[in-house]
Amino acid sequence: MMQTAEQFVTFGQGNVEALVKSSQIFANGLQDISKLMATSAQTTIDDAVSAFRAMTTVRSFKDVADLQTTFARSAVEKALTQSSQVAETSFKVAEQALAPISSRLSLAVQSFGKAA
Repeated sequence: MMQTAEQFVTFGQGNVEALVKSSQIFANGLQDISKLMATSAQTTIDDAVSAFRAMTTVRSFKDVADLQTTFARSAVEKALTQSSQVAETSFKVAEQALAPISSRLSLAVQSFGKAA
């Protein structure tokens, strides 16, 4: 139970610190997600260029179709994998960023719940 103005100020400072920490975790997480997406985009571009180069050397329509099919299948598989990585990373970032705020909320319930 909080009884003095000093305790309220201290509690408020703890809330601000939790928000700052949460914001830092979120910003770092967004940076990690951005790097993951940039790497994914670069890989996709590299694969497309490689497929195009391979297609310029083939001698039949069947070979072009086979290369295109292989490229498309690979692109879809990679897109699914990369999407799942981004989603998993996003959930982890959200969970980590909410932890400091959740902790402060629990403390508030304990502190103010006793007063009621």
